Amino acid sequence: MRLGMLTSALPGLPLEELARWAETAGFEALEVAAWPAGATVGGAADHLDPVGFGPGDAERVRALFGRHGLTLSALTYYENPLHPDPVRRAEVHRHLEACIDAAQLLGVAPVGMFVGRDPARTVGENLLLAEEALTPLVERAGELGVPLMVENCPKPDWHPDRLPGNLAYSPELWEWMFDLGLDLNFDPSHLPGVGIDPVAALRPYVDRVRHVQANDVEVFPELRDRVGYLGPVHRADPADAEWWRYRAVGLGGLDWRRLVDVLYEGGFDGVVSVEHEDPVWAGTSQRVQAGLGLAQRALRPLIVEEA
Repeated sequence: MRLGMLTSALPGLPLEELARWAETAGFEALEVAAWPAGATVGGAADHLDPVGFGPGDAERVRALFGRHGLTLSALTYYENPLHPDPVRRAEVHRHLEACIDAAQLLGVAPVGMFVGRDPARTVGENLLLAEEALTPLVERAGELGVPLMVENCPKPDWHPDRLPGNLAYSPELWEWMFDLGLDLNFDPSHLPGVGIDPVAALRPYVDRVRHVQANDVEVFPELRDRVGYLGPVHRADPADAEWWRYRAVGLGGLDWRRLVDVLYEGGFDGVVSVEHEDPVWAGTSQRVQAGLGLAQRALRPLIVEEA
């Protein structure tokens, strides 16, 4: 098992500078944000633009990673491939196709994505839509040997009533995804918010976990007991759950010691990639880097070198 980080936490740093910093900070892998050029807000970053990405570009990226002793754990592009606007949906699919092609050139790295949702349709209708819309992507990736994996983030900010906007939020839906040919990019920080125990949810599915995102979550039970799991009716930010917030690993309530143990017990030997969304350690690149360092130091004792 290796310890990495998701690059989108530092959208203002070019990939070359980010790789140099990651090495000095003790990371061994990068999960590279691959949004379209210029996308650097709302969790997006363009550290690698896959559009027009060719063999020469791939060689330069491989050389960069080699100089800093890093591996590429994934390319990630988290947008809505079931978007209700057909024009926007087609744009997302084209960019995912570009990510798949770039990942193949880079040594068949996994591509991280969402299932998404059309909020005007029921869950059942969306699953039928997804089977139709996502199958060509799965087939294209399969032909190139590129794994496709879905993060289990519920994305309630994509739904007007704060219902899940990404239909990958529960083990029941993970099983449906696996049947479709998709793997899991497991992020335990999203599970307490939908009432699921992360350790219990992980144990039966370790063999389908392609990649892990390491984030933590701080829960405020007294607020949850007032507003419920769906959160408050009125909020300044539609993404604000109010009764919980993301924290750097070690500053929240998740049992990362047990989670890593379950991963080892189940035979996982991939990358645990720090995703930084901690609002305390935010605002400047320096504070974000400090937060990433906190998570790295919390996880490092748990990631052991096996004989």
